[in-house]
Amino acid sequence: MWKAIWLGIYFIVLIWSAIEPKGYFIWILEVGPALIGLAILALAYKKFPLTPLLYALILIHCIILMVGGHYTYAEVPLFDTIKPWFGFERNHYDRLGHFAQGFVPAIIAREILIRLEVVRGANWRNVIIVSICLAFSAFYELIEWWVAVLTGSAADEFLATQGDVWDTQSDMAMALTGAILALVLLSRWHDRQLAKLNAPR
Repeated sequence: MWKAIWLGIYFIVLIWSAIEPKGYFIWILEVGPALIGLAILALAYKKFPLTPLLYALILIHCIILMVGGHYTYAEVPLFDTIKPWFGFERNHYDRLGHFAQGFVPAIIAREILIRLEVVRGANWRNVIIVSICLAFSAFYELIEWWVAVLTGSAADEFLATQGDVWDTQSDMAMALTGAILALVLLSRWHDRQLAKLNAPR
């Protein structure tokens, strides 16, 4: 039942996202990771099913990507609406996206490291998880740079810098914050779900 609900939400948002987006080039760039993620989940489902918490987080991250793909990260209407409430000069939806880029991969990395017994000690495991998330964030920034070099001005909406010279550093700081908060807030809940997943049936 939950699989049908998960897939239903995913495809409803995906179809909405694909209907008259700001531009299909940007849409492909932004939504591509969500499509790749779905393919990986489908291929791994039988051999390496994930915890319900992780499936939920991945779905939320996919939705964030799809919304950003539809409007572009610099022009999500809700975040334009709240700009004057907080005195913001820019649309901060891209900050939410980069926060999720640390928050969700932190639990993905945690689940893989624990289940495959890559690192046993919790402290070192947390250091490695945060490092993985920072590396992933840095790699994504490199992808943005490569796209900008290859496409020129067509990549402005993909980069969503909005004139911020510190955009790359701010994006990585948000990913770092997301990764740390995920570990602090979700580790115990995640441990309980891992125990149920590993329990004999």
